[in-house]
Amino acid sequence: MKSFKSGKYINAIGYKAFAPEFINRIYKIDDAALQLLIEKSTLKLGELNAYAQLVPDIDHFIKLHVVKEATVSSKIEGTQTNMEEALLKEEEIEPEKRNDWREVNNYVNALNQSVENLSKLPLSSRLLKQAHKTLLDGVRGESKLTGEFRRSQNWIGGATLNDATFIPPVYHDVEKLIGDLENFLHNNDTGLPNVLKAAVAHYQFETIHPFLDGNGRIGRLLITLYFIDANILQKPVLYLSDFFERNRSLYYDNLMAVRTRNDIQQWLKFFLVGIIETADKAIEGLREIIKLKQDCETKRIVTLGKRAPKAQILLQYLFTQPVVRPDDVAKITETSLVTAYKLIDDFERLNILQAIGDAQRNKLYIFNEYFKVFK
Repeated sequence: MKSFKSGKYINAIGYKAFAPEFINRIYKIDDAALQLLIEKSTLKLGELNAYAQLVPDIDHFIKLHVVKEATVSSKIEGTQTNMEEALLKEEEIEPEKRNDWREVNNYVNALNQSVENLSKLPLSSRLLKQAHKTLLDGVRGESKLTGEFRRSQNWIGGATLNDATFIPPVYHDVEKLIGDLENFLHNNDTGLPNVLKAAVAHYQFETIHPFLDGNGRIGRLLITLYFIDANILQKPVLYLSDFFERNRSLYYDNLMAVRTRNDIQQWLKFFLVGIIETADKAIEGLREIIKLKQDCETKRIVTLGKRAPKAQILLQYLFTQPVVRPDDVAKITETSLVTAYKLIDDFERLNILQAIGDAQRNKLYIFNEYFKVFK
């Protein structure tokens, strides 16, 4: 890795663009500190994967993992929707915030579709293009070749090419660079463990910047998809966007250090620390969810007597959709609206639901303790 060459700048028409080296080759790891982080992060991913498989109803909890990833990954790009807002209906969002809401929900859809598509498609440019098309459907950037690689020059930072922080490769090199990245992802003879392959792949994708818009979100999605495709994780329970957001300056600085100084090792160490910290948080979050669910079931709902069976149905639903309306409760529990309100009153008294907002009609209720686990 010490001899890693990231690429070079080449003259284009009126500017210099970065021309990355291909990454599909054999590597040799020659750093003891890096080896230790590889071991720790690999063990931590194994622990997370094993723990997630032991959690009952794990799919119930994944939805909020995905919503958090969507809000944080979109926040890095300037979107301001929070998790609570992301779970509301579009008509319940203030008009000036609806575009941000759509962007976050598009990301949720793109992520879910991509994970589902991995069962029938390889992790490939085709799959990433499909995710990109969903991501930008009906929002800012929808005019920028959705679902297609760029056919013009883009740049990062600055108002124009002349003051850009970084200029990715010229557009006619994108297809061959992405082809090399695909081959790298599926090459089992690179000499790299999967945690480093994910790190190198993310760096290379962000450096290629193959789309006109949405590269950051698709590049971060690529990490999760790779771990699932490589059978490192059975479920999508690990997302690095929160770590990148909390360490935003280091994230960008370390990526740029690879391009300007060939310092791939610092980027890899940063990435592995992110995996270790994020996996730890994910495991702790799953533990807290199980603890909360047990507390609600064994100490709170059991006090409701004959209403407990309907309450159990509502509680299960709240772990997949923690913001509800009275008509939702009536539909879920197959009761009248009057009975639904009584059940909501019970849940408020048991500190499971809390009313949000000032509306008297169509009032919203939130399972706030559940949200706190993710925050």
